[in-house]
Amino acid sequence: MSESTAPPSRPRGIYLLPNLFTTGGLFAGFYAIIAASAGHFVDACIAVFVAGLLDGVDGRIARMTGTQSEFGTQYDSLADLVSFGMAPALVMYHWSLVGLKQVGPVWGKVGWSLAFLYAACAALRLARFNVQTGSIDKRYFIGLASPAAAAMMVSFVWLCTDLGLSGEGMRTVAPVVTAACALLMVSRFRYHSFKGLPEGERVPFAAIVVVVGVFIALAIDPPTVLFAIASLYLLSGPALWLSSKLRRRPAA
Repeated sequence: MSESTAPPSRPRGIYLLPNLFTTGGLFAGFYAIIAASAGHFVDACIAVFVAGLLDGVDGRIARMTGTQSEFGTQYDSLADLVSFGMAPALVMYHWSLVGLKQVGPVWGKVGWSLAFLYAACAALRLARFNVQTGSIDKRYFIGLASPAAAAMMVSFVWLCTDLGLSGEGMRTVAPVVTAACALLMVSRFRYHSFKGLPEGERVPFAAIVVVVGVFIALAIDPPTVLFAIASLYLLSGPALWLSSKLRRRPAA
């Protein structure tokens, strides 16, 4: 009679691995807030992108190692609120929105209210995502994802800083960008999640060439390339909605 062999037990420490990356993303978001309050806006923007990179890694590691847990899901969501909700809002506020008070007391209140609007919409977006997980088409996000909205916010700040445009000079544009990112997060526009892309050996060779080209462009001019990618993705939701409306229009 053959003896049954029990499956090898996993080291308990492996369950901490995804949470370590989540903690790293949380730290990057916290550092972005500190850097923005000190006037180091480029460092703050880079920190938010680092948080986005770590946010994409922790979930993949959890799935690869089979260490998904409800605790990790909730922890990741709370970390995202700091990194992609509070951090971009405060970066934009310290860079430009705070300057609205120079126009008048009412406009000063508008500045911090817009920053709060963005943070609140990010929280609502994350809560809606947690509730809808498993019940919607995984190929699409409903509303602009908070990491994409954060990328748009900080890439705008980074590009303007790189071009020598001050936050005070852009205080008429910064509120529009902040409000647009906030409202798109809680909108019903569908955005491609890219989770349905082919994996493994089915990845087209052309896709690899495109990725290499993007990395080369990022090495040459990071703020411009990141802003262009974030802008195109932000506009893809309304464009997808408009395209579907035109296709459904009855023939004359």
